[in-house]
Amino acid sequence: MTKLTITDLAAETVELLPSRETLTLDTNLAGIWASNMSLAANVDTFFSHATSTAVQGILVVQS
Repeated sequence: MTKLTITDLAAETVELLPSRETLTLDTNLAGIWASNMSLAANVDTFFSHATSTAVQGILVVQS
């Protein structure tokens, strides 16, 4: 990345955007489904270690 100098900043220009004639109302609907699952087993053991495996998923449907 290059450094900006005062000369570079002074060379920048500004342009005004045209005025908007209408304002619109925009809606954006999205369906979101999320799931978290985990499984661990430690059956009939003493002084043992159990490990769990987890799966996460997110689905977003947007119209």
